[in-house]
Amino acid sequence: MKSLYYILFFVIFSSVNYFAICQNIPSPRREQTSTLVGTRLYFFGGATGISESNEVWYLDLSSSFNISRPSWLRDVAMPVGYNFGTSCLSPIDKSTVFLIGGRTWIANARTYSYTSSLYMITRNEIQAVIDNNGKIFIFGGDNYNSSTKLYYNDMNILDITIMTWSTLTKSQPALTYFDYTATLLPNGLIVYIGGFGGSSTSVGLNNISQIQIFDTKSYTWSAKLTSGSTIASRVFHSAVLTQDGNIIIYGGSTSNSGKVANVFSDIAVLNTNSWTWSVPSVSGTNAPPLTQHSAVLYKNYMILAFGATSATNLYTNNIYILDIQNFTWVTTFNIPTPTTNPAKHTQSNGYSSTDHDSSNLHIGIGIGMGVVILAVVLFVIGLFIYKNRHKQEIIATPGTSKDDHIRETYISTIYTPGIPPPVKYELAPTYGVPVPGNNYHSS
Repeated sequence: MKSLYYILFFVIFSSVNYFAICQNIPSPRREQTSTLVGTRLYFFGGATGISESNEVWYLDLSSSFNISRPSWLRDVAMPVGYNFGTSCLSPIDKSTVFLIGGRTWIANARTYSYTSSLYMITRNEIQAVIDNNGKIFIFGGDNYNSSTKLYYNDMNILDITIMTWSTLTKSQPALTYFDYTATLLPNGLIVYIGGFGGSSTSVGLNNISQIQIFDTKSYTWSAKLTSGSTIASRVFHSAVLTQDGNIIIYGGSTSNSGKVANVFSDIAVLNTNSWTWSVPSVSGTNAPPLTQHSAVLYKNYMILAFGATSATNLYTNNIYILDIQNFTWVTTFNIPTPTTNPAKHTQSNGYSSTDHDSSNLHIGIGIGMGVVILAVVLFVIGLFIYKNRHKQEIIATPGTSKDDHIRETYISTIYTPGIPPPVKYELAPTYGVPVPGNNYHSS
């Protein structure tokens, strides 16, 4: 019976682990980068506390889901672990994602890859924007490779049509910038909010009321002094651009000796026409403080993912959704009803629908095979238990051959008034015990 218990334990343990894997949920992380590709919101890498991940996950935004059960899907892993980088989508084919800068690591290890040139320039903690002509603009950043940490204030431009880098030689602003947000407006202006600023060797929090602006058409810098609500200075916050030209920021944190300190949970809106800050009234169950997280705007939903919530809780894998039409935190992502052609979207995912169907098919086949295998194993175990409980006693009689036994199966009992009924013996599946009334032992 002990072997039976071992088998049952193995089946139950394996089943629990199998179905846990089938849930397809990414581990908690921060410092990842994200890009929206059609209806797929991609997340690349990130720090998990154990290692710098090389995983690629995406949320399927083509179907509704609850934030407690997001529609996570895993894509092909990167060859290196990756964090503190930036990513953007090609406007030419609307399917190629460029990962630039950041820190690359030996996959699933804590060993920094100094020699790898994949996805990499020697800049970290940056945010790239790409214009409609295929030019990627990257400002500032810091150098993680340097034994003496250096901070930059140059503008580097990658033209993806000819895959050529260039660095502006025109005068730059006095401050260095990193850990900021960069938002490209339709008029070609890049708006830099928050982050660190200072000299090449010493930095501090930038005043968030002082906005640095770069014109991608004239390649010139300017500054805007904002008015309105007072917004605390911060780093590692997120920003999205609304259709009416406003920039919404969420969260972020302060820093203490390079580590996360106070984490914010506020929402602020910058009007890029009047350059005025405001704090909207928000309803629903608030998202927690978040920093080093991801944010993207899809239709009327601002989707937040991963990040740290405090100086002690540095890794999460939760999703939060803000409906910017009425500034309400919601728990369900509902597919927005299109007002025009349902097939039209500002971006194309670059994949055929069969790719998604194939992914679902593979998952379905895997789950189906697991269920079938589990059913077969349980059937075999049940049959084993049944046979052990109903084992029949074999009684050998004189004159019978070894293979010609008389099987005692059932004896009917007739009760006669005044005569005691015969003694009824229970047949037990125990071998070597004499059967009453018989001189032979079962073998």
